Amino acid sequence: MNSSQRGKVIQLYKNLLFLGREYPQGYEYFRDRLKKAFLKNKGVTDQKEIQMLLARGEYVIKEIEALYMLRKYRTLKQRYYAEKDNR
Repeated sequence: MNSSQRGKVIQLYKNLLFLGREYPQGYEYFRDRLKKAFLKNKGVTDQKEIQMLLARGEYVIKEIEALYMLRKYRTLKQRYYAEKDNR
């Protein structure tokens, strides 16, 4: 693994840790699973496979962001309709 890929992997890990703070099952659960996933792929040296794993990590980031947006949308929707019904 060259230094640019190493930096990308570390940045991906940091981004995922940051997103995991609000994970529905808790930060500890998310952090443990994330650590296991990264340790499982620790020995990968093939450049193409590393690129594939980085792309999968970016996909996971997008999915987590979508999960949070959906949760936010549902909360706002419940608040709006709850206020409308109480009038």
